[in-house]
Amino acid sequence: MSLADHTDILDWPFARTEDGAPPPLLAELRNAPPCVVRIPAGAAESRLAWLVTRYADVRQALADPRLSADETLPGAPVRIQVPPGGNPSSFLRLDDPEHARLRGMIQTEFTARRVKRLREPVQRLVDELLDELAAQPQPADLHAVFSRALPTLVIARLLGVPEEDSPFFIEKTRVTISQEDPAVSHAAFVEMSEYLAKLALRKLADPGDDLISRLAVNHHATGALSLDELVGIARLVLVAGHETTTNQIALNVLALLRDDELRERVAADDGALIPAFIEESMRYWSISQDAMVRLAVEDVEVGGVTFEKGDAVVISVPAGNHDESVFACPHRIDPDRDTSGHLQWGFGPHYCQGAPLARLEMELALRSLLNRFPNLRLAADPRTLFRRGTVFHGVTGLPVTW
Repeated sequence: MSLADHTDILDWPFARTEDGAPPPLLAELRNAPPCVVRIPAGAAESRLAWLVTRYADVRQALADPRLSADETLPGAPVRIQVPPGGNPSSFLRLDDPEHARLRGMIQTEFTARRVKRLREPVQRLVDELLDELAAQPQPADLHAVFSRALPTLVIARLLGVPEEDSPFFIEKTRVTISQEDPAVSHAAFVEMSEYLAKLALRKLADPGDDLISRLAVNHHATGALSLDELVGIARLVLVAGHETTTNQIALNVLALLRDDELRERVAADDGALIPAFIEESMRYWSISQDAMVRLAVEDVEVGGVTFEKGDAVVISVPAGNHDESVFACPHRIDPDRDTSGHLQWGFGPHYCQGAPLARLEMELALRSLLNRFPNLRLAADPRTLFRRGTVFHGVTGLPVTW
């Protein structure tokens, strides 16, 4: 049965629970083959799409080249409210070989060896920010002072963005990924792009020891990388490196502050469980929500359903990460479980390059916070803290006392 023949259509995206957990409806949908949802109108017209919810189907859909990530193709579905067509927003929304060509230009920036060298500088930033938190009147917003500030400073230094410009790109990132008004989101996207283009040209004339300088000198100056492509890479690193890590750090802390028993276990034995807890927390929260959309460029069978060429597809990472057949009692955060296969980092050719750096930031942040503030407590009802209607799940603030 084709998309157009379906009459049982669900409006997408679905709302999370009051406690911030993935939508309960996803559990029901995993009991059946991929269903049909309606992507709301925004930067593009409303359209029907297949929704993929089972873990095995999500992995297949993320890795299958017949499901294209290329947002420049006619009919490509839109999630972030930036109109399709023209230049791609980043190589994340391209297919190989172009995706591999551009991705390869920053591959060495996130190797284990290079990230290891960042451990001491990141730890210094963590300590400085915790000093600032300690000096705040209580209750203090840990998100504003710490979990938002740390990734912002790290990614600004990595890219070569002046720290005094951090408030600008934080705000433009927030507006770009919001789903409130396509025109406003697009305007913020354009402003961010123009800023990064000007910065890249300045770096070309006066390079430093940073990612944008290396892209400008080693690739743009040689003709291997256009200015638009350079901006797309920088914008992806900026948004992905700042927005996702910021919210994941906050949610890691929130998970511990609302569960004393879990916190005691994670803090025990000098934080031996912290790395495992972080991966499990990522699985549980699945902050990318339903940001993964694809276009079928050939007929392809997924979960017993044939997606026809030209069909739009929504890939639900939260649904896959809460598949009971893979993760028993998925609604519970269990740092003892094997989460090596969780999907929050992605799967296949678009697996997150920045995972080593994000892991470093999250581990140092949580370990230092637990050691420095052993009596940290929430100062608000956690149900009031979650952001709603955004591409990436997160919090609006995190009031705490100690």
